[in-house]
Amino acid sequence: MATADTRPTIDAALARRLVDTQFPQWAALPLRLLDPAGSDHVIYRLGERLSVRLPRHAGAIGQAEKELEWLPRLAPRLPLAIPVPVGVGEPDFGYPWRWAVSRWLDGEVATVEALADSSTAAVELAEFLAALQRFESPAVKDLTGRPLADRDHETRAAIAEVGGVFDATAMTELWDAAVHAPGWDRPPVWFHGDFHTGNLLTVDGRLSAVIDFGGLGIGDPACDLTIAFTLMSAGSRAAFRAALDVDDATWTRGRGWALATGLNAYTAYAATHPRIAAQTTRQITEALIG
Repeated sequence: MATADTRPTIDAALARRLVDTQFPQWAALPLRLLDPAGSDHVIYRLGERLSVRLPRHAGAIGQAEKELEWLPRLAPRLPLAIPVPVGVGEPDFGYPWRWAVSRWLDGEVATVEALADSSTAAVELAEFLAALQRFESPAVKDLTGRPLADRDHETRAAIAEVGGVFDATAMTELWDAAVHAPGWDRPPVWFHGDFHTGNLLTVDGRLSAVIDFGGLGIGDPACDLTIAFTLMSAGSRAAFRAALDVDDATWTRGRGWALATGLNAYTAYAATHPRIAAQTTRQITEALIG
């Protein structure tokens, strides 16, 4: 059995065998690797209408079951399309975890170049989050969000590590403000949990879908404000905040989430992935601007 430090080898032959044996109704459909995919899953397009997602590491397991349970309930209530799971596969052929088959969503990954200055897109994203937050949230312990303060040690270490690249004083001031801001004092609500540019799709230049609900949970929605700093410019960010009616404390915590997640990705990947370096540099810089 794989551990957190052991990543199984995933290739087209494995994906083909898993699909053909567990979902023989789709055995005739071609498989095509989606590249680049995310850091958590290897993704194949299955025919024209389906996708196969196989967790790369132990930290990504559990998403298939969570999405199968909750996304069909959420989808009718949300103004943008989200993935619709159609099946969960079982471990086999040496692959240790459950995996998912979902409906394929057409679209291109959203870009800063196309949407940063779009107040229309910003308001659409605010409306999506508002609709998500309105959905009844059950008392399910496994879905409870992680407090921002849990990231304190790793974030301060990252600030020290990249102090020569970004303004360490400004980062420390923002982080102190975020972890000491008043907490969420209303009933817990649903959040996406990984709400950034790479998880938005567009069709013909307009937002069409939100994907990758592995971070889906219930609690403080400040983590979803990260999108304001990965995608938006100052003007569209103001429209987003007004449409979502975000108070000062929640906004400050949201800036903290953007800083913490940006630093985490920057220290992990920027040295070897120029695209991630550019994206996270923008995220950190915009979080400092506010």
